[in-house]
Amino acid sequence: MKGSQNNKDSGEKMIWDQMRSSTGNPLPGPGSQSPRATPKLLVWLILFVSVTYIVYTLKLVSTSRAACSDLDDPFSTPRHLATTSSLLTTNVTDDRTVQIVHPEPEQTSVKHIVFGIAASAKLWSQRKNYIKLWYKPDTMRGIVWLDRAVANQTREGLPPIKISGDTSKFGYSNKQGHRSAIRISRIVSETLRLGLKDVRWFVMGDDDTVFITDNLVRVLRKYDHTQYYYIGSLSESHLQNIFFSYGMAYGGGGFAISYPLAEALSKMQDRCIQRYPGLYGSDDRMQACMAELGVPLTKELGFHQYDVYGNLFGLLAAHPVAPLVTMHHLDVVEPIFPNVTRVQALQRLMVPVKLDSAGIMQQSICYDKSRSWTISVSWGFAVQIFRGVFSPREMEMPSRTFLNWYRRADYTAYAFNTRPVSRNPCQKPFVFYLSKVKFNSTMNTTFSEYVQHRVPHPLCKWRMADPAAFEKVEVYKKPDPQLWNRSPRRNCCTVRNSKKKGTMVIDVGLCKEGEISEIATTI
Repeated sequence: MKGSQNNKDSGEKMIWDQMRSSTGNPLPGPGSQSPRATPKLLVWLILFVSVTYIVYTLKLVSTSRAACSDLDDPFSTPRHLATTSSLLTTNVTDDRTVQIVHPEPEQTSVKHIVFGIAASAKLWSQRKNYIKLWYKPDTMRGIVWLDRAVANQTREGLPPIKISGDTSKFGYSNKQGHRSAIRISRIVSETLRLGLKDVRWFVMGDDDTVFITDNLVRVLRKYDHTQYYYIGSLSESHLQNIFFSYGMAYGGGGFAISYPLAEALSKMQDRCIQRYPGLYGSDDRMQACMAELGVPLTKELGFHQYDVYGNLFGLLAAHPVAPLVTMHHLDVVEPIFPNVTRVQALQRLMVPVKLDSAGIMQQSICYDKSRSWTISVSWGFAVQIFRGVFSPREMEMPSRTFLNWYRRADYTAYAFNTRPVSRNPCQKPFVFYLSKVKFNSTMNTTFSEYVQHRVPHPLCKWRMADPAAFEKVEVYKKPDPQLWNRSPRRNCCTVRNSKKKGTMVIDVGLCKEGEISEIATTI
């Protein structure tokens, strides 16, 4: 009985030992001399797996936290959208980090723009001279779209000429307009169908539209050309904007359409035009199609329709703080410089444009404290000297040297604030127009000279210095091509002491820390 019990115990021990063995073999007894290599190997294997698991777990947690922190911060730049000088993509494979460098996308330049210019054969011989002022056939691409062939189609530094397609199938029922509006509204689509390569933007303008192309490029660089964009500006006339639309880009002032939007437009425009036979012009037909596409107007203040008559001086001398991109209706208004033709005046303006296109027409306001004068510099165009102190708030409003589109002197007729031309004989400005400009490469500074426009001034009885004693104003300014890459702000100006008799000297440039346009007042 005892023997059988011993056999039973030894059998159970054998089964238990087999269960404890990872290999299913009996574990050696106390007296066994078998090596312990197998258990050591298992221990090291378990440690290796554990450490690897912990490392990868920590790496996963840290990556998740970084991603979450990016999402939690609304002002951080998402990593997949960040644009830097080089974009780094990191791939983790077998604990090795591989960095792949992606080149930065090429910036938009004038070579990515195609101009579509609406012209008429009747006025071509006269208005082609405006196009010659700004179009450079060696570096630019564009098409002039005429209603019929003209006798002399030599290039003469002009874009190629094409005849618009037949539009007789489209209805036109507006009794005040002309059906040429239909062909003009289709210029963007017709230009797209030419199949030009590497195009990002189609820019529309009239034959009497003058472009400052460097500033056009600066404006378009702000926008993603792969998205739908319709960029332009309104009319200066409040009534025009009411009659047509406050959401419409005026074609004479120019507008830009991104390539994807032009593609979408070309697919539906003919059907769209058929739905609006009663509209007046090409601009409102274009805007109607944009409304059907659901694309709003992106307003840029530098596109100028100039729906006014008379003298543009007040508008140009107080240009908004935005790059000057276009000017239109130059056949309607007076020459921008006195005693010259319209084309000669624009040729003079193009000289400072070449030296500092970003700063052209930009206003600076400062004061001659010793004489109690207010001075306004519209760089590259004109300088004004006023007796007395005018606040910057007044000076940045255009003076009404012009009439509205309906030839009335009505201050309520404009889509912006204006100020009246002063009736006080002592507050009539002394105007100095640009006469010459040059660039000093050693000093990296432009020197521009402005000569007084001699016109009769009424008698002033104020006991203060008379600006009539000055013959000219010299302005020194460093070119600033990065001006519009910063937040919008007027430049500052300072009146310098001058030893030249009859000459005022002014410095124009970026405002220094704490510098503002003011005359100190006692509190």
